Amino acid sequence: QVPLVESGGGLVQAGGSLRLSCAASGRTFRNYGMGWFRQVPGKEREFVSGIRWNAGDTYYADSVKGRFTISKDNAKMMVYLQMNSLKLEDTAVYYCAADPTGRGKPDIAEFTSWGQGTQVTVSS
Repeated sequence: QVPLVESGGGLVQAGGSLRLSCAASGRTFRNYGMGWFRQVPGKEREFVSGIRWNAGDTYYADSVKGRFTISKDNAKMMVYLQMNSLKLEDTAVYYCAADPTGRGKPDIAEFTSWGQGTQVTVSS
């Protein structure tokens, strides 16, 4: 298990930007693939973006491709999600998650550690 704490959520107008941060702890962090997921009430949690343990490969949901960028800093034990050109439909609680396989691929079953979530609200 990897303790994870998200921050950076908030209220932003459509077209604006936010950067989410995820702080991790534990000496094995660098071995983990990382991901961002989001969830709205009444819907299943969905994959947003993932990154391989060494930041060599990144993955994005089609809905965010070209607008969001994931990054991982093993030295600082941080994961970031830069969100640009935000849309109303990006409104959700965003969760950071860790994948012990190291792959960071869009498979929620492989993510075993989760943060508490941070709310992102996009207004018109």
